Amino acid sequence: MFMGNPLEANYAAKAYLSIKEWAEEDQPRGKLLQKGRQSLTDAELLAIILRSGSANETALDLAKQILHQCQNDLRVLGKSSVADLRKFKGVGEAKALSIVAAMELARRRQQISPKEQPIITSSDDAYRIMAPLLTDKTEEEFWILLLNAGNRLIRYRRISIGGVNKTLADARVIFRYALEERASAIILCHNHPSGALRPSGADIQLTEKLFSAGGLIDVLVLDHLIIADGGYYSFADDGKVF
Repeated sequence: MFMGNPLEANYAAKAYLSIKEWAEEDQPRGKLLQKGRQSLTDAELLAIILRSGSANETALDLAKQILHQCQNDLRVLGKSSVADLRKFKGVGEAKALSIVAAMELARRRQQISPKEQPIITSSDDAYRIMAPLLTDKTEEEFWILLLNAGNRLIRYRRISIGGVNKTLADARVIFRYALEERASAIILCHNHPSGALRPSGADIQLTEKLFSAGGLIDVLVLDHLIIADGGYYSFADDGKVF
């Protein structure tokens, strides 16, 4: 009978299993898929890059060992050469190159100044962004603009492509994107290839449904634009906000 700390016993047992034998939510890749990249430790992220460990240790064990030798400082890891990394048992040229390449990408990202995205203050601001993407389309497309708390554009995303007069807008997909981007508000947008600028009954029902759904998760639906050749229709401008 084991008389010590049961958590230590579980860890000891886990140490003799390959990562593939762990519960999926404990595997770095599974954790990344289920909980997002922010939930992973530096060691877990490095383990994903390594992909495998050695005969006697998992990729996570190897990652922890590498980070320990780098004083758990990613800046030190970023200065390591391929030759430095190959000194670790279980790290061959391919793994060393993968780490160096990943650290170089991170370094280059830090050197790029973020592009200043526009602030959306009116339906016309949203139209100017979306018109080049939707004018002259022969099929309906549904897009969303994702905004932060200051109404600054985070990004825009296409949700679906439909037929000549119908496209699908899945609320689950729309708000999953909003939550992933930490958006405070969204603007809905789709085109009418027919040229009609007035919303259909289905458009009105959809807008009401999405407005209600956003209220439940504190994501504001600010407007819904319908774009056609020569102009656009705004639910907000027409007073049709729910």
